[in-house]
Amino acid sequence: MIGDHPTRLFVNPRQGVPGVVVLTEGGFRRAVAEITAWPGYAPTPLRELPPQGFASLHYKDEAGRFGLGSFKALGGAYAVQKLVVGELARAGIRATGAEVFAGRHAPGVTVTCATDGNHGRSVAWGARRCRAGCVIFVHPGVTQGRRDAIAAYGAEIREVPGNYDDSVRAATAAAQTHGWHVISDTSWPGYTEPPRDVMQGYRLMAEEALAAMPSPPTHVFIQGGVGGVAAAVAVQLRARRIPAKLVVAEPEAAACLLLSAERGALSVVSGDLPTLMAGLACGEPSLLAWQELERSAHAFMAVPDAAAVEAMRWLADLGIVAGESAVAGLVAAILAGRAGALGLGPDSRVLVFGTEGATDPELYARLVTEPFTPPS
Repeated sequence: MIGDHPTRLFVNPRQGVPGVVVLTEGGFRRAVAEITAWPGYAPTPLRELPPQGFASLHYKDEAGRFGLGSFKALGGAYAVQKLVVGELARAGIRATGAEVFAGRHAPGVTVTCATDGNHGRSVAWGARRCRAGCVIFVHPGVTQGRRDAIAAYGAEIREVPGNYDDSVRAATAAAQTHGWHVISDTSWPGYTEPPRDVMQGYRLMAEEALAAMPSPPTHVFIQGGVGGVAAAVAVQLRARRIPAKLVVAEPEAAACLLLSAERGALSVVSGDLPTLMAGLACGEPSLLAWQELERSAHAFMAVPDAAAVEAMRWLADLGIVAGESAVAGLVAAILAGRAGALGLGPDSRVLVFGTEGATDPELYARLVTEPFTPPS
């Protein structure tokens, strides 16, 4: 079980302030129509966990998503499909998304992105399905197991120095040089459309979970990273008119969204970002995600790596496989509930998202069986 650990908690004073529309309902409907038509689509399970002092605690288990092991299968691959349809149209070829995803056209394009593992795997899978070339940029902290999983879909892997944010810049520069197309899960001024498509795909995970809840949640905890998935969940809560408190959870070494909330403006955490939660080791928030979260998140929390490992082991004892980046929200919910924070109590219906399974099986096996040494 999860022990007592220190956390950072910041309640967002800007919640409810009017803002821009980041994700349209029409865009979401198009994403749902395409993704649910993919071979092998099925909603992932919503599992009820021991309630931990709440009325209920539900865990959306993304370990089996399309065989890729994470929710990111919904985003990057959809953005690739949409881009290829558009590029074919510009070449005078009318093709449906289904035809493109079935590999019936050779678009003659190459896509690229940076990744900590899961997003690159989704982009590479989508590129193979759509017959596009694919080059994925990684930083030294991306494990060999995750690199191999990406390369298995035919992508070229290129390592660059620095952290995730440095690899984003390297992928963008290479795309400009070679005429490739960037399919990023983060956004910045002048680059927003593929990340918007990625986030629309993520909304399907939130919709599945909310549709499966026996009663609407009062609190929703979701991982941070660059913020794309948290923003997608926030938009879907609003679309369903569910007034749950949304709490964004991040590793204490890479809490760029929490820092942005504290400062009241998009802010960057620099350095090596030494966290075990590799998929959340992001120092620069996505512009689109921040535009949504600065007005819709109720609070931001930072949690330690040691608690994440304890959560992985607890879930393993329950028969649930959760990777190290899957459990920040679960940790935050339990620790906040234990502290009596955020209005959590015996009447609370809590929803958390287990965003990945064992996407690096060797690392997962070590973490759930061996003594934990924090990264340095």
